Amino acid sequence: MKRQTVKHLHRKIFAFLMLVWSICLIVLTVPAVAAPDPLPSWNDGAAKQAIIEFVQAATDTSNPQYVEPRDRIATFDNDGTMWVSHPVYTEFVFALDRLRALAPKHPEWQREMPFKKVLSGGIKAMAELSNEEWGHIYGATHSGMDIATFLKIAQEWLATNTHPRYHRLYTELAYLPMLEAMKYLRAHGFTTYIVTGGGQEFVRAYADRIYGVPPEQVVGSSIATKFEYQKGRAALLRLPQVFFIDDHAGKAIGINLFIGKRPYIAFGNSNGDREMLEWTTAGGGARLGLLVLHDDPKREYAYGPAGGLPDTTVGTFPQSLMAEAKKRGWVIISMKKDWQKIFAWE
Repeated sequence: MKRQTVKHLHRKIFAFLMLVWSICLIVLTVPAVAAPDPLPSWNDGAAKQAIIEFVQAATDTSNPQYVEPRDRIATFDNDGTMWVSHPVYTEFVFALDRLRALAPKHPEWQREMPFKKVLSGGIKAMAELSNEEWGHIYGATHSGMDIATFLKIAQEWLATNTHPRYHRLYTELAYLPMLEAMKYLRAHGFTTYIVTGGGQEFVRAYADRIYGVPPEQVVGSSIATKFEYQKGRAALLRLPQVFFIDDHAGKAIGINLFIGKRPYIAFGNSNGDREMLEWTTAGGGARLGLLVLHDDPKREYAYGPAGGLPDTTVGTFPQSLMAEAKKRGWVIISMKKDWQKIFAWE
């Protein structure tokens, strides 16, 4: 009986070992499931790798460049960085439509500059406006109502107006790779902000729906507002007076004023973003500055160092900015080389 018991026990042990060995063989021979690509619309290259390596360093507690979750701030310019800005900024088209709609009530605009120039020259004239001239147009077309009314006007316009080249709503022209970058950063504890030279309330009209960026995380140029009562209810009236220009040095000032923390990563595309990237990368620890280079005339546009379109005030990217990027270690994102897809509908 004892010998039979021992034999039976040996058989059980042998069967168990064979089972373990079979499981090991299965584990060793089944190919490992690759982690999903966090940036699937990006081609493998220096730009994609820089973003991934930055996130890895900033979120690895054993890395000396680790960033506490509460300090993980990422800033994104809007026009030309998050969506198409040529042949003219979307907000300029909105302002031109508003100007034409309001013109019958302002016959003096037919004589006064820059209104006369814009009403007769259209989009081409809008693209050539100086900052001072845009300030006059901005004040005249974005004021005279409370904030809620302005947001409604902007949202209704965005819901019906299309780009002259793509014949799609402007809100469909967000760059898919940049949306992925935002999502990737948020998944790793970063708070994403839009920091734009465009009108703050105009961008707030669509930023949450298109980018997933809520109104309180939009920092932009703004006009003065006045607290008043309308039919017994408190309201903020938009005045025809520029309050703050969030461009060039104003971006660094605006970030400090409205966010209160220096970003760890910043995305831009033009000379107006230079100071934001300088401010961002001047800090210690894991820092990264990136510039979108428009060099794909087939799928989008080519201008600045990429040639193509002549220089305009729309999204200027001078050669000096390219030189500074190389000097400071900022990453250049080539639309042509780094992006598999530009738009979600491609």
